[in-house]
Amino acid sequence: VQLQASGGGLVQAGGSRRLSCSASGRAFINYTVAWFRQAPGKEREFVSAVKYGVGTTYYGDFVKGRFTISRNNARKTVSLQMNSLEPDDTAVYYCNAKRGLTAYWGQGTQVTVSS
Repeated sequence: VQLQASGGGLVQAGGSRRLSCSASGRAFINYTVAWFRQAPGKEREFVSAVKYGVGTTYYGDFVKGRFTISRNNARKTVSLQMNSLEPDDTAVYYCNAKRGLTAYWGQGTQVTVSS
């Protein structure tokens, strides 16, 4: 599985941004896909995930209802709709596809939230 993240950019506080993770590979439907982020000087942290199959979703505590993850298996994409963005959301956002012990990472996409 190869992953391509896109949608990053500069946004004002309170604004919205939609990130997309596009995948190649026929087995995409069997992977849990997640978003992580890493701010300068900080460790990478979990943002959100959508499981294969039923599509159960998970969010980091800091999300507080602001983000929504969704997947389209036919298009092999996972999107992260981010609303009410705050300067603390500034980070490089990475998508990840995982199945068992196998994990793949895409390149990151920078999101910068100005105050």
